[in-house]
Amino acid sequence: MNDSGVPAMLVAMKRFCHICLAACLFVASAGAASAACFADYKAKMDNPLRLHYGVIEIPDAACSVAAAFDVIAPRVAGGGWELLEVMTVFDESGLDARRSDAGQFYLAF
Repeated sequence: MNDSGVPAMLVAMKRFCHICLAACLFVASAGAASAACFADYKAKMDNPLRLHYGVIEIPDAACSVAAAFDVIAPRVAGGGWELLEVMTVFDESGLDARRSDAGQFYLAF
């Protein structure tokens, strides 16, 4: 029996497995990267009192109401606003329903 072709076959199979693994990792990371996170919030400004409702994109790592507060507060504070409440966090599918309500504060910060 001639075993001279076995090592070459193993190398080819190993290379094929590496290519399949790389393709699976690419597909998984592309799906995760496209999953954006957004929050809607309420903020105020004093003297005179002004309130606004806004929608903002936040990092995936902050995609909870509690974590979003710490991300959003400094961003709106840069515009002179004080964050009052993070209402909800959601994905891209919730954007259109909130666009008209947020008006000029739709993805403004």
